[in-house]
Amino acid sequence: MKKVSLWVAGVAITASACAQNPTAVKYGNLITPADAKKHLSILASDEFEGRETGKPGAEKAANYIATEFKRLGLQAPVKGSYFLDVPLTENTVDVSPLTINGQSFANWKDFVFQGSADVKVNGTEVVFVGFGTPDELAGLDLAGKVVLWINEDKPEAGKTANTSYRMSEGRRAIVKAIQEKKPALILAANEGVAAALARFNGVNPSGGGQLSLKKAEDAAAAKNTAAPLFIVTAPVADAALKASGKTFAELKTAAATAKQSQVVKTTAAVTISATKKDVKAVDVLGFLPGSDPKLKDEVLVFSAHYDHIGLNTKPGATDKVYNGADDDGSGTTGILEIARAFTQAKKDGKGPRRSVLFLGNVGEEKGLLGSEYYTDHPVFPLANTIADLNIDMIGRVGEEYVGKPDSANYVYSIGSNMLSSDLHKIGEEANNTYTKMKLDYKYDDPNDPNRFYYRSDHYNFARFNVPIIFYFNGVHADYHGLGDEVSKINFPLLAKRAQLAFYTGWELANRDARPVVDKADAPKGTR
Repeated sequence: MKKVSLWVAGVAITASACAQNPTAVKYGNLITPADAKKHLSILASDEFEGRETGKPGAEKAANYIATEFKRLGLQAPVKGSYFLDVPLTENTVDVSPLTINGQSFANWKDFVFQGSADVKVNGTEVVFVGFGTPDELAGLDLAGKVVLWINEDKPEAGKTANTSYRMSEGRRAIVKAIQEKKPALILAANEGVAAALARFNGVNPSGGGQLSLKKAEDAAAAKNTAAPLFIVTAPVADAALKASGKTFAELKTAAATAKQSQVVKTTAAVTISATKKDVKAVDVLGFLPGSDPKLKDEVLVFSAHYDHIGLNTKPGATDKVYNGADDDGSGTTGILEIARAFTQAKKDGKGPRRSVLFLGNVGEEKGLLGSEYYTDHPVFPLANTIADLNIDMIGRVGEEYVGKPDSANYVYSIGSNMLSSDLHKIGEEANNTYTKMKLDYKYDDPNDPNRFYYRSDHYNFARFNVPIIFYFNGVHADYHGLGDEVSKINFPLLAKRAQLAFYTGWELANRDARPVVDKADAPKGTR
């Protein structure tokens, strides 16, 4: 009898814990495919010109979001404005062809430039440093030299090596160690970068300008003398190693098990120059005050970036606009829908106990700039910010789910367990109670080669130990492509994913205790 009684009690407790809150359901149901389509059809229209940061299209999008915030009755929290100025500098960099032994290679076709500007390199030898381990770098004179480095994690027994061109934290430390030896140029070779560059056909999607936060850019300019870094394809590496008699692939294989550092007689030349100008950009903020006097100073943030990559400048192009319907028109639309649900609850006297900030970030595509500026200059103290629920791409079926039975009922959940076990449980319970989607945690790993945890605006909250959840549908064939159009959006799926974020936020905004931060030693890094 005792075992049976405990089982019955357990079932009762479970049922109670998973019971839907009728009030939450009422307002969650205001998030609809039809209303989402209305917003996204405007935000991702050709009229908004791809919403590139610093361009007229982004300004139009910011004004649209602010108008919607005002219509919904959200407060303007930036000294009576919905706009938080984000001071940016545009660095327009001109990179000449990289010439190696007389063979010419082009930026955005054969390599991608990163680093300082106004540099002229004329080298007569290339130093191959393998994977750049301390043993491989020991004793090498790199001052004024061109360095060729394998931009992959060195293979280790029993461990799957990260071979993505996106650098791990360990590789960033290696770059720093190489730069401390004062080389003239670093060629970071990776065979996989060619596929990424093929999408751009030699044209910089940002039009040649690189944006940075003004203060950070000014500080970097004052002290940065580090060698520029080129992430290069295998053919560039092969050209640099030609006199060695070995290909890049051969030396990479050999370097996995034995030191291969060597000096190769090679001519290498490139010229880099830059001009700078200030750029106008804004984050868009809408604020809903909490109803509980004891909790209203605590703030839950819903964030999404409204910028995309702008206009198509390829010669002869017929499609002129990167509309960015999924990336991240879908997330911005989700924020507007969630704001509608919360504000209607407030009007009906059912508003959240804690305050809620709806944050439209600018400059995500340029390096998480808007969210970095907000978290460095928060309008509401980060100490009072209980969580950030970030939505970036929720309108499509990612490439890994195409044709699968659950393709229309899943979402990738990233970061929920990185800082707070509470937040992870809350997210799970909200899904189990209301939306019943498949929560895919495949990318919920700071060591994931795609580095998604570091690649959207939630990360700038996480670096200050604010718990986060990042909702994401995964990449697809139209990611950062001209095919990311409204016509390809699955609006019922967008609405359901936004409802999941809403229900999770509803619990966070109304529960007695904020989610505990019990994993504050989570990995930190950069995009």
